[in-house]
Amino acid sequence: MKEKLKEAIELFEEVMIYGTEHVIKSVDVDIWNEYSPEQIQVLKILSTQGPLSNGKLAEIQGVHKSAVSTRLRKLEEKGLVSSSKDLNDQRTKVIELTSSGAEILKQSDEAVYESIEKLFKDQIIEEEIDTFVKTFRKLKDILQMKGM
Repeated sequence: MKEKLKEAIELFEEVMIYGTEHVIKSVDVDIWNEYSPEQIQVLKILSTQGPLSNGKLAEIQGVHKSAVSTRLRKLEEKGLVSSSKDLNDQRTKVIELTSSGAEILKQSDEAVYESIEKLFKDQIIEEEIDTFVKTFRKLKDILQMKGM
């Protein structure tokens, strides 16, 4: 089990590296010229997690708060996120995705999906996708339970 788990982790890391490289090189959408992958990731995190503090965003992205603050300032200037004081702690800002941010994220997601669909076409059968989805749902559930 230990060796198989190690191989699975290594394969996952490689898929993330090569997948990210493929998407960045092959996706041709105007918004990717205007927003960095890290900024798009902020929008994605806010879309899936809901409003978050700067600190929590930094923790999720694995970077220092100053890096997130710079990203958020640029995204807020473009109207893609908004910030407000936390009702429970006035020292903390809560960041939220705006409808404009959701639209930019939708465009990015569609471009990524189309790129990956082209890559996988005639390479992966539906049963393999079903297995992939089942496994990743389980992993997501495990990770969400551990994160609580």
